[in-house]
Order: sequence, then structure tokens, then C-alpha cells
Amino acid sequence: MQKNTFSMIDENGVETVYDVLFTFESDETNKNYIVYTDNTRDESGNIEVYASIYDPVDPHSKLEAIETEKEWKVIETILDTLQEEVRKKNNKEDAVSE
Repeated sequence: MQKNTFSMIDENGVETVYDVLFTFESDETNKNYIVYTDNTRDESGNIEVYASIYDPVDPHSKLEAIETEKEWKVIETILDTLQEEVRKKNNKEDAVSE
């Protein structure tokens, strides 16, 4: 499986490579979103995940910040659903291997 990645250079000139987890268009907001990670972990050991608004037509467009609670709720709902699907799949695989 080929990984979809992109890199960004921060204000200090440091380049970071990000893995794209998924992209989607929201009918609710009429915007396109990209959800991505640099695979770093937070204090609890969870992988840091980021989301931005992007233009799928222009590969050189800048990512835009998500500013409304409504948009974050849409993204959180999708992430929660995907995490639950992964948990179910892992539980199923664990049950089969036992």
C-alpha cells in the first residue's frame, strides 16, 4: 500500500512530513478537509492527529485552519466512527487468533 504524504515547513524553517489519514468533503459545510498526522504521540501515548481545510483541485494551495465548533464536531464524529471500526476489527482478529 502506498502512503500519501506531504511536508510543511514551519516558521523556524523545520520541515515535517505528514501522513494523510483521509480526506473528505462535508455536505454540511460545503468544504473539503484533510486529516493527517506526523505520528508523534501526546502525553497519554495517543498519536497526534491534525485537520485542516484544503482545496482538492489545487495541490499547491495552503491548508486553512478550522475555526468553528461545528466543523470540529463533523471531524470528531468521523474520527470516532473510524476508531470504533478499527477496535471492532482488532477485537474480531484477536478472537479468531485465540
